[in-house]
Amino acid sequence: MSAPPNSPEPRTDAPPAAPEKPKLGTYRRHLLVCTGPRCTQNGEAQALFDSLGETFKAAGLDHGELRVKRTRVSCFAACKGGPIVCVQPDGVWYYNAVRENMQRIVDQHLVGGQPVEELVFHRGPTAPR
Repeated sequence: MSAPPNSPEPRTDAPPAAPEKPKLGTYRRHLLVCTGPRCTQNGEAQALFDSLGETFKAAGLDHGELRVKRTRVSCFAACKGGPIVCVQPDGVWYYNAVRENMQRIVDQHLVGGQPVEELVFHRGPTAPR
């Protein structure tokens, strides 16, 4: 026999299930790419983000000890000189990260460990000076 219409749901005293803890693969650096509409035009930043998978693969940054995780963000509130990218945990912020400059950032910083100084516009509190 079913419950009459509009009757309350049966009570259960069981606590709700705990959310499952997320898992991430290990990585050495995390590249945050602003893909918001204010600092670039015509989807340039999104196109840059989309190209990074192949760029990282070619540089050996898609696996192993040097693996770099990439994440798109909607706005850094630094709405000039884009595309803007930030390398963490290094705390190094780059402007004008167009494809040619992004390749330099990949080769010199993400692989070689040395920031591309002429493209740096900000350093976080833990960034080497």
